[in-house]
Amino acid sequence: MQLWQKFTVLSSLILFPFAASAVPVTDEVDIGGAVRVNYGWKDYDNNSKLEFELFRADVNYKSKDGLFASAQYRWYENMDVVHHAYMGYQFDEAQSVQVGVTQVPFGLLPYAAHSFWFGATYYLGFEDDYDAGIHYKNEQDGWRYDLAYFVNDEIGDGSNYDRYSFDAATTADSPYEEAGQINARVEREFTSGEVTHKLGGSLQYSQLDFMADAATVVGEDTNGLAAAAHWQLDWKKWQLQLQYIHYDYDIDNSERIALSAFQYPFEIAAEADVATVNIAKSVDVDWGPITNLNFYNDYSQVMASGQGLDDSIQNVTGVAITAGKFYSYVDWIAGKNMWFVDGAGVGINNGDTSWHSRLNINIGFYF
Repeated sequence: MQLWQKFTVLSSLILFPFAASAVPVTDEVDIGGAVRVNYGWKDYDNNSKLEFELFRADVNYKSKDGLFASAQYRWYENMDVVHHAYMGYQFDEAQSVQVGVTQVPFGLLPYAAHSFWFGATYYLGFEDDYDAGIHYKNEQDGWRYDLAYFVNDEIGDGSNYDRYSFDAATTADSPYEEAGQINARVEREFTSGEVTHKLGGSLQYSQLDFMADAATVVGEDTNGLAAAAHWQLDWKKWQLQLQYIHYDYDIDNSERIALSAFQYPFEIAAEADVATVNIAKSVDVDWGPITNLNFYNDYSQVMASGQGLDDSIQNVTGVAITAGKFYSYVDWIAGKNMWFVDGAGVGINNGDTSWHSRLNINIGFYF
């Protein structure tokens, strides 16, 4: 390589980051993201390590005439995925509609947990779930109403396991794919003295296509139904979350259905009840750069009964730490028969349903 070519390449490498960071951002556009690293120790293997967990990019837009949009893309160590990507219109102070890959309005929002690890509802597809469709929201006089229709999951392919949200997976033994879903949710917020309450209920009806070309079993198109009731109480720096869900997928000749996310398919009970009990306490501190500690205990239990099924329990005790643009979690996760804590799935019995635990430390820089 000649000297002038080396100079050109070197100049490009030096100037490109500055050119990229100089992209104009107006009052209507906000560009940000995050970088996170993670340490995990598990009592069921010897593979403890500190590693890169995520880089993400966020773009948010909001105009004075009611138009808005939001997108987030994530790069993990072994995959990259869309988290959400939608555009919408704000009709007035109360009503809005958004179209695209948007959060499913079901149960406690935005999350039914306080920890990095979420609760059992996340692994069942009922927490922080994003699908492709249209979502109408109306908030006024202490009431919130949500009505949404989703054409399919965020990818539109049940055989693609590279995803953030937990959705129906197309496997040989459970060859289904999400093919239409209706969600309705209502919530009432009111204050009594120093206590703020949020009481609500949700319904979800979903259709599943039977993918015959991927099947080793006999079946047909089917559906699923889920209902939830939730209550969130906020008092001073305390927060209590309670939720109860019943769901039922009508699966031929099986009491299981497969879901997938983060590159892996796994099985869950096709019908179960799910209880969530979370409590958290926020504490403001002045410890150098640390300004807030949020202590929590998130408990969730999946109650399944049937042949080849068993309860799953997850309890996460931890603290979230705020320090400038750094936000970190220190979580102790104890799980019984629970996916991601050495369980074979959620609500199923594959022979080992014992308790396991792991320590997880996630440090994130948000910009």
